[in-house]
Amino acid sequence: MSETSDAPVIPVIGGTGALGSGLAKRWAAGGARVIIGSRSAERAGEVAEQLAAEAGGTIEGMANEDAVKTAEIVFLTVPFRNQSEYMTNLRQHLSPGQILVDCSVPLAATISGKATRTIGIWQGSAAQQAQEMAPEGVTVVSALHTVSAPGLSDLSHDLDEDVPVCGDKKADKARVAELIERIPGLRPVNAGALEMSRIVEQLTALMISVNIRYKTHAGLKFTNLPEGETF
Repeated sequence: MSETSDAPVIPVIGGTGALGSGLAKRWAAGGARVIIGSRSAERAGEVAEQLAAEAGGTIEGMANEDAVKTAEIVFLTVPFRNQSEYMTNLRQHLSPGQILVDCSVPLAATISGKATRTIGIWQGSAAQQAQEMAPEGVTVVSALHTVSAPGLSDLSHDLDEDVPVCGDKKADKARVAELIERIPGLRPVNAGALEMSRIVEQLTALMISVNIRYKTHAGLKFTNLPEGETF
């Protein structure tokens, strides 16, 4: 694993999808080295080349099992219907001490329902399911659910929204927050323990409903928070 505070390495598993590719473009444009992870290294390379041409910066493509080994913080940006499969396949490649940032949302669209509804998860939330499936020593942090994928992908769109971050270890959330802050216009907010993700994930369905009605990419904002360090 190799990363520095000036130019961190950020692996994005599911980086060929809408949310992952949008995040990749924003991070690369800000100077990070982004690793696109996909089932196919060839597909990851093709998408990485396209995204780098659009955003500039450094974006590389790798097979998922190689991508997760490039940094201590790994972002999982796959749809909820694929989360269990990816977690099963990545278990043997994740290492103790790593942080897995789960961005999955259990939208009803997973089972041919509406994207403006969520489905119940036995563990409480998609993030808690990911933590249950993660190997021992790997911490799951939940974040980036309410940020619009089209808004991220459109680099001409100015972001101005808050990102709830849930997790059981304050230090791990703070490290994830530092990477989120590298995207101009995103402010990470400490939303509490990982179990709070069950509420944050449901906010995604609300944001989708609002954005459909107003035909925009509205984001979430918390008022009256103290200025400066929030973690």
